[in-house]
Amino acid sequence: MGRIKILTDNKRTVRNFFDKDYTYVAVDTETTGLHPTENFLIEIGAVKFSRYGIIGEPFDILIKPPVEIPMYITELTGIDDFMVSKCPSAAEAITKFLEYCGGNDTILIAHNAPFDIHFINMELERANMPALENQVIDTLVMSRTFHPDFKGTEDGPYRLQSLAKRYGINVLQAHRANDDARVCMELFQKLVVERKENTDIKNLAQLALNS
Repeated sequence: MGRIKILTDNKRTVRNFFDKDYTYVAVDTETTGLHPTENFLIEIGAVKFSRYGIIGEPFDILIKPPVEIPMYITELTGIDDFMVSKCPSAAEAITKFLEYCGGNDTILIAHNAPFDIHFINMELERANMPALENQVIDTLVMSRTFHPDFKGTEDGPYRLQSLAKRYGINVLQAHRANDDARVCMELFQKLVVERKENTDIKNLAQLALNS
């Protein structure tokens, strides 16, 4: 499924990192199950932004998988077979997503990023397309790194919705990729702002991914 690139600059502070003119895309996916080699994408949601704010319109696309959507996935996401019956294939959807990202220099941000990135890369592999080359930051790892004190304080303290509640982020539609991507973006921004003073990212690999 390809190697996921990580950020490794060990001199950059959180404040300086976000003050640079990077383009970010917060991304979330919904799938037919938990395993990329056995399951398939059914939705990709994304929001492009920079330190100045959101860039353009959010991205959201439903995908028709080659299998029926399990009932428990429909109950979780609200996405059923009828909704995706006339939707594009994963290959078509990911092509549009890559166009939205705008190139390999865009930094991808996701919560529990290995899940989303591995699913996207698996669908790219199925379509005989190259794996993502973008660098990736994982807000789940950021949250655990910045707030080890959250562990054990409540059920699922590092779940996206739990963190959103803690940080006062409005959740409109949990377990739908478009809203989860927006929540992920806002969580990243709040984590960066919270740690912008005198916080050295000793190794951004700690806050990103390993393959």
